[in-house]
Amino acid sequence: MIRPFIIACLSIGVLGSACAGPDSGIDPEWPLAGESIVTDAPSAMVVSGSVLASEVGRDILLQGGNAVDAAVAVGFALAVVHPAAGNIGGGGFMVIRMDDRVSAIDYREMAPAAATHDMYVDLDGDPTNLSWTGHLAVGVPGSVAGMLEAHSRFGRLSRQEVMAAAIALARDGFVVDEHRQRSIDNHRARLYIFPASREAFLPDGHAPVEGAVWRQPDLARTLQTISDRGADGFYSGWVADRLVAEMERGGGIITHEDLAAYQAEWREPVEFEYRGYTVYSMAPASSGGITLALIMNILENADPLPPFGSAELVHLEAEAMRRGFTDRNVYLGDPEFVPIPREMLLSQEYADSLWSTIDPRRATPTPVFDPSLRDGNSTTHYSVVDADGNAVSVTTTLNNSYGSHVTVAGAGFLLNDEMDDFATAPGKPNAFGLVQGEANAIISHKRMLSSMTPSIVLDPKGELFLVVGTPGGGRIITMVYQVISNVIDHGMSLADAVAAPRMHHQAFPDAIRLEQGGFLEGTLRALERMGHSLDSRGTSGDIEAIIRLSDGWRGVSDPRGGGGGAGY
Repeated sequence: MIRPFIIACLSIGVLGSACAGPDSGIDPEWPLAGESIVTDAPSAMVVSGSVLASEVGRDILLQGGNAVDAAVAVGFALAVVHPAAGNIGGGGFMVIRMDDRVSAIDYREMAPAAATHDMYVDLDGDPTNLSWTGHLAVGVPGSVAGMLEAHSRFGRLSRQEVMAAAIALARDGFVVDEHRQRSIDNHRARLYIFPASREAFLPDGHAPVEGAVWRQPDLARTLQTISDRGADGFYSGWVADRLVAEMERGGGIITHEDLAAYQAEWREPVEFEYRGYTVYSMAPASSGGITLALIMNILENADPLPPFGSAELVHLEAEAMRRGFTDRNVYLGDPEFVPIPREMLLSQEYADSLWSTIDPRRATPTPVFDPSLRDGNSTTHYSVVDADGNAVSVTTTLNNSYGSHVTVAGAGFLLNDEMDDFATAPGKPNAFGLVQGEANAIISHKRMLSSMTPSIVLDPKGELFLVVGTPGGGRIITMVYQVISNVIDHGMSLADAVAAPRMHHQAFPDAIRLEQGGFLEGTLRALERMGHSLDSRGTSGDIEAIIRLSDGWRGVSDPRGGGGGAGY
């Protein structure tokens, strides 16, 4: 490896030294310290953005189901109890380790046949909000096809057994918690625009109150139809009729032909080594795995990394992220439409060449972005480990919270706003501030690029070690990196690794985003002296992770979210 410099015990004016403990760089007033939700169990574990959904997965495991059965059951349950991101009207990615073999399935949404390159820009070529609110923002949903395809290949229980709990939760209702009430209430204005959303989510004009039993009979009917008929119960028949009618009513462009043409795709998972550990993550149409590998391969040159929270570490991480996202935005897209130089991007030699361009004491400005094609919140995550040590890491999304805010009338499910994840105006930022190029431009039947990064980590002996993922738009990739690194590099417990303050850099805008109140003032001032622009704001993400213990499994849910675990 090229090692132009090695950082061990040095200081550039940061409070504390590089030889201090793993949490010495965290502000002592950081409010999330010690607040992760921890669940231990000897045999099996499920963690998700909803305790109710996690309990559904645990019960499936107790019934004799395997990790995929449980993951599919959790996915359908989240469509009921976590409507901001759980979905059957969106898409996602699943990384599966069954019998020591790793597979990955892509059920990302797809552009309708009538989609065009410039459908979301105004007369000046600037992006409009049509790609993230309303019917035109919707991509062809993939969640039902993907979950049922994974279940068909790996599941042990019947589809009816796996879906029964989700149907019951929708039909009989569940008790609304404070997190769900606040979430719906925060999106009240946009949900109110669309009559079916207003009826489903705002009974009596407001969000269901905490402690109320919330029933969703239209959604129950849809789920029952999928249970009875499989994917045909969603992509054809009365549910498809309702979806297409909703499109026609609101000016959307998804047709029966688009629904009939959708297929989930099995992909070769991204695999790379990091300090003796093996990481498996998602391949394109997700950018997550390749960008995660780029960042971690670059940083493997720093051995050891500087201590957590130090300016030295944040600087190196920002520079690695800057380079990873620069390549993400240039090269990555739907592999059916874009030639991706995967071998180059995953090679350690290429990462070493990027490392050699990092100045250890000065920020490197992001180069001017060329959007041309080159050769070569909200989302949710859940993790499952069964009693045989099989694991599933799933990230699924509607894109923004509650997606397009459009509910299919009479069918009870929300539709995504994933068309905004295309480069709707190449070279200009989308809703997450990502500036992307022609590799991710809109083409009919193309899958929009994603940042979802469901990941599985094996220890140096090849044993299952960690299952991890999170929502968070472009920040997903860097959050997954930080949790893995916090455990491996900084010796943190998983609970501390998840609760620790986070940083992020995505090339454009050229600034380090830091969770407000997490880092020492001396660290921030040192970073500014190194030439970094800083953007401190509220917390982000909802990590749901599982780690192996000597006597079982530990599930950790992010204190930033409203989730929790269940095991046995």
